[in-house]
Amino acid sequence: NTCSHFSPPPSNNYSTMARGPKKHLKRLNAPRHWNLGKMGGVWAPKPSAGPHKQRECLPVAIILRERLKYALTGKECQQICMERCVKIDGKVRTDMNYPAGFMDTVELEKSGDRFRLLYDTKGRFVLHRIQKEEAEYKLCRIQKVYVTAKKVPVAVTHDGRTLRYPDPDVKVNDTVKVSIATGKMSDIFSFEMGAMVMVTKGHNAGRVGQLVHLEKHDGSFSIVTVKDKKGNSFATRQSNVFVIGKGDHPQVTLPKGRGIKKTILQERAEAEARGDL
Repeated sequence: NTCSHFSPPPSNNYSTMARGPKKHLKRLNAPRHWNLGKMGGVWAPKPSAGPHKQRECLPVAIILRERLKYALTGKECQQICMERCVKIDGKVRTDMNYPAGFMDTVELEKSGDRFRLLYDTKGRFVLHRIQKEEAEYKLCRIQKVYVTAKKVPVAVTHDGRTLRYPDPDVKVNDTVKVSIATGKMSDIFSFEMGAMVMVTKGHNAGRVGQLVHLEKHDGSFSIVTVKDKKGNSFATRQSNVFVIGKGDHPQVTLPKGRGIKKTILQERAEAEARGDL
């Protein structure tokens, strides 16, 4: 009579468990707005852990290979990064899967390129070319404000920065202008009616307009109404809007189209006028 304690463990596949987070990303599971071809291989670059969420970022590899066409393969992306050519928010990043996200500045000194990551009206990332002066700051949305255990007031931004001793007027949902060289904040753009906002998530991602109304729903999602330059109104959650300026004066230059969404009929008419159809 063999004792069951000494029998080998069952060799079925169910006894192994996944250990930790996934290290790979399949092409079909990659976010839609990266615009990767379905048949371009099995894998996609899996963004590293970093200041932006995995589904709301653009890895450096995709910027270099799919957008700027400076590399043809993943290996070349790695070589470009390891030669310390890529700066994101003023810091050299040698990880080709580093997640760059909304409002980040991407700088390639060798080719003299400077871009800011913004959204187009279809919710896709745009590498918006900027001048040297504009590349010296970025806008950060304040996600939470609190006092640490050692009584230091801090504000946490959408890109994971912790601003210590912020201006006491800073509230959640406001936007602050942060100097990239020093990491210090200068101006505050408060979340108020008439502020110029860009929508960063949801169906209206990439649209720009003025705040006209805020519906507070305690215990649920507060809804804001935004009106764009053409007079179109649309609603979204308060957490999806990012203040980019006051009135009609954005603090960052906007990509082509100025954040005005066109209907598919308007797009078609314009394509016909250009002779594309």
